[in-house]
Formats: sequence, C-alpha cells, structure tokens
Amino acid sequence: MPVVVPAVAVVRAAVQISAGAVTRRRQVTLKPVKFAPFLVIIFVCLVLLTACQRDQEYSANLFVFGTIVEIKLWGASQEDAERAFSELQQVFQGMHRDWHAWEPGRLVQINKCFEQGISATADPNIIEMIQRSQVIEEKSGGRFNPAIGALVRLWGFHTSDYPIVGPPPTQEQIDEILAHKPSSRDIEVDGMNLITDNPAVQLDFGGIAKGYAVDLTIRHLRDMGITNAIVNAGGDLRAIGNHGDRPWRVAVRKPGGGNIGSIQVMGDEAIFTSGNYERFREDQTERYPHILDPVTGWPAKDIASVTIITDEGLPADAAATALVVAGLQGWAEVATALELEQVAVVDESGTVYMTPQMKQRIQFLEEADHVLVEVGR
Repeated sequence: MPVVVPAVAVVRAAVQISAGAVTRRRQVTLKPVKFAPFLVIIFVCLVLLTACQRDQEYSANLFVFGTIVEIKLWGASQEDAERAFSELQQVFQGMHRDWHAWEPGRLVQINKCFEQGISATADPNIIEMIQRSQVIEEKSGGRFNPAIGALVRLWGFHTSDYPIVGPPPTQEQIDEILAHKPSSRDIEVDGMNLITDNPAVQLDFGGIAKGYAVDLTIRHLRDMGITNAIVNAGGDLRAIGNHGDRPWRVAVRKPGGGNIGSIQVMGDEAIFTSGNYERFREDQTERYPHILDPVTGWPAKDIASVTIITDEGLPADAAATALVVAGLQGWAEVATALELEQVAVVDESGTVYMTPQMKQRIQFLEEADHVLVEVGR
C-alpha cells in the first residue's frame, strides 16, 4: 500500500539502511533546509525479500531540505548500498551549506555581494542552477524567476515554520521591489564569478533546488554503478531502472487528500509536483500560498497543483512552479514554450486538466472530472 511520507523539520537525522532482516542505523547531524516541499506524489513500495543479496531492496531515509529524502536501491550489493548512503549524507550536507537562502552560507554571501554591487564567487553547482534558470525564465515568460528572493523574504517565506500568521505585506512594499525588476538574467557569469548591476537581485533556489538535488543524487548513484534506484525528496522524485522484475510505481495524491491514481515509471524519469496548499501565510480573512508571481509580487492562487513527467528533476521542478504561476489561462502556453508533453493540472475545484500524453500515464483509481488539453500546437 502507499507509504505517506510526512514533511518534518529535525536537527538530529537518522539514516536507516534496510534489506530484509538487515537494519543498521547511523546518527548524523543535518540541519533542515526547506525548499518548498509539496507532498502531492507519494512513493509506493513493496519490499521483496529473497535469499539472493542482489535481489532485494536497500533503503535509506535522509532528513534534509526540511523533509525526508527517501532513497531506494534494487540489485546493489549491501556494501555498495551502505557506501552510497554514507556518501550521499555528505552530498546533502554540502547542499545545505551552499544553497540555503536565509541561513549563513555560500548563497547568502552571494546575495550580500549582489546588494553591495561587487562580484561573488560561486561553485559549479550554483553556476549551473543560475545558467539553467536563465533559460527557463526566458522560455516561461518570467513565470519562473529565482531572483525574487527579496519578495520571498518580504512575504515571510524564508522560514521552516508554517503556517505563517499575519497580514500580507503592503502593495507599496511589494512595488518597491518590483520597480527594480529583479531577474536571473541580470546576473553575468564569468567563469566562477557572478556580478549584477541590479541590487534587487536576490537568489532563492526554492523552485529548483530539490530537482537539482535529485538529479545529483541519481548522477552519484550511476557513477557508483547502481542502475536501479528511486530518489524521493518529499514527494518529488526521479527513478532509474526497475524495481526487480517490474517498473517503479508512484501514487498521485489529490491536493485535498487521498489518491487520484498512480503512475508507472518508465526507465529514467522525473515526476515533480508544485502545489499551493502545503505552505502559506494566513490572516483572519485570507490564505496566501507561498508560490509568488514574479510579475505581480502576489501569491499564485488559480491552480491547486501541477504534476510534470520529464527526464530530469531540475527542469521538472522549475516548470511545475512556472505552470502554477501561469494559472488556468496560461499553463498550456507555458508548457508548450518549455516543450513539456506530460502535464496534469488540478484546479481548486478538483478538476484535472491534462495533456493526452499524461492521460495515457495516469491510472485513475476512480472516475475523475478531467479535461484534455493539447499543448505544443
């Protein structure tokens, strides 16, 4: 049956490696980092126990990014599995140190340099996220823009504690930031150096970091010779190979709870979801979701969730955010611009809008109100 993985924020982290009767626990210290965890897709796992060591599953739960990153391997030796999980602890620790938008670290230092109008030094991972973000921002018409960290901070979303209670910022405060039109395209990359003449540019990788983290994890596992794995970062996941003699399978949840169906993963695929219901600010009269429209500076509310299937986590993560911002009237146009074929959009009434290609992938548990939408034409 589906395993529901809750979002948690902890300081003490445990890695549990399991295969059949073998269970080992290691204690490490990882500070939580929240990068917009959306619990819309949940991982379905049936552990197969056999006498052959390579015909069983090894799994580890890493508490990082403010959520559980669940890694499952099939067909690996116990030695390789233990080594992979140990090395990935260090990889995630580096991500926390370098990518956090509000705790002291490399990204915070870069943003301070931008404010002061001086150049900053970045590592190759941050460089790649910036350069790929620039392309996605351009293609999405600005719906995805990781340079609006100042707006995210203004709304109070630089926190790991939700919900936030209190009134929204004033229109005057929002307009003060929007007047500078911060954009990732304002950043010039020169080798490992970054510079911008727009002091309003403040990077926040909340819409791209989990996708890139999943990609780096898959890359690391492949470099070790592991060919069957699934990496699930709080419901956003990427899988390679198979789960024994069958494909990996994930369940798709409705924004209000429960499942609408499941998806069978085909080879190497990323399945990512953005939603507006997990993290929000609220006052006595209204609820303000955390996904902000970079153009208006206000939360996007038209769409409850977007699910995308593609071949990489990074573009899937960013695209899902962009489509939420585009809303019901604009998501198909943005999907076309981003060359997406497999998309499902759920509005706040529960109606599912999806491409014909996505309809072929989702196995619905029961009849659901849905509308087919062609993209790419």
